[in-house]
Amino acid sequence: MTGADYLLPFRTKLRSMRTESFGADPAGARMERIRRSPHFVDGVFQNPVGARTRPSGSTVEFAKIYFHKEQRARRTPTGTVPVHATTLADLAAPPATGLRLTWMGHSSVLAEIDGRRILFDPVWGERCSPFPFAGPKRLHPTPLSLAALGPVDVVVISHDHYDHLDLPTIRALAGTDTVFAVPLGVGAHLERWGVPPSRMRELDWNETATVAGISLTATPARHFCGRGLRNQQHTLWASWAVTGPEHRIYHSGDTGYFPGFRDIGAEHGPFDATMIQIGAYSEYWPDIHMTPAEGMLAHLDLQGGRPHGVLLPIHWGTFNLAPHPWAEPGEWTKDVGEEAGQAVAFPRPGEPFEPAGKLPAEAWWRAVSQPIAHPWRRPRGAESVAETSRGDMDLAGER
Repeated sequence: MTGADYLLPFRTKLRSMRTESFGADPAGARMERIRRSPHFVDGVFQNPVGARTRPSGSTVEFAKIYFHKEQRARRTPTGTVPVHATTLADLAAPPATGLRLTWMGHSSVLAEIDGRRILFDPVWGERCSPFPFAGPKRLHPTPLSLAALGPVDVVVISHDHYDHLDLPTIRALAGTDTVFAVPLGVGAHLERWGVPPSRMRELDWNETATVAGISLTATPARHFCGRGLRNQQHTLWASWAVTGPEHRIYHSGDTGYFPGFRDIGAEHGPFDATMIQIGAYSEYWPDIHMTPAEGMLAHLDLQGGRPHGVLLPIHWGTFNLAPHPWAEPGEWTKDVGEEAGQAVAFPRPGEPFEPAGKLPAEAWWRAVSQPIAHPWRRPRGAESVAETSRGDMDLAGER
């Protein structure tokens, strides 16, 4: 290091140490567009409802829970997760009903809708981390390789966290002809990784792009962004409403519960299927991830307040990201689905299903899970999920 190096601004030094995995900060015309967004206030993107984005409570108490030996054992499967064995063969024929979903694990879903193929939040990497040697490691293999997946019309990204935006996956897809639909600002990462701007549709909330006859609308979510310690909140996060000639689907990305689900449903629903985040929740970050009960409320809101369509639980089972037991999201979702009278699909990773056909319903996780307590179960006669008063939910934001 020369003497002149010490004169460099600290921010410039930090930027020079960032590896490619960290992505890129928006700049130039992209940053000017961000500044014009009605959702960009006081130099940062704002949530539709106030939300704490940093863990609450005692860090010491959280560490005791997170690193406790017995608790850590409950956060991983006891055996091999049963990945569907015939994904490639099952995808060879088009869906008979015009809509088929294949959960690849975590939030990655291949949606075949009205003759088009849309890939949501594809993460094929071994770790959701900027480093190949550290960070949460995959708990089951991908059901099939990206190359075997075949052509994809659109790749949809919900936000830029590592478990949703994966450098090796994007780099592989950048070499194809696919179009990328991303929230405002996220295009800076993709451009650094080799995706040409001509193949990007970078959207603010409530903006729509049409690709191959399919409409993709970036809809609000209650979350945050960032790929490093210095988080400027300069990239937007979004959920997605997707409309084809015959079908409608919704992908929540990551989000806390908020009343805006009703508005999204009124504008873009009802949906034939929703893909709803129901894992990686915690009392330490209640505003930015949903519990399964909140995920069910969100689905019902999106469907006009009544059971309709099919709910596919996502954001669970693949990475260990929260203190709850590994299989608890599946078990809890099964309970609230039955309580609400709502159809829920429980596919193994890689198991395609058609929402209008027979749904995978087996609780497959029980064979590789420690016994799960059910603290969410209410006494008989308690009000149902569908009747839970949303006024009782704390949406106060910063507290």
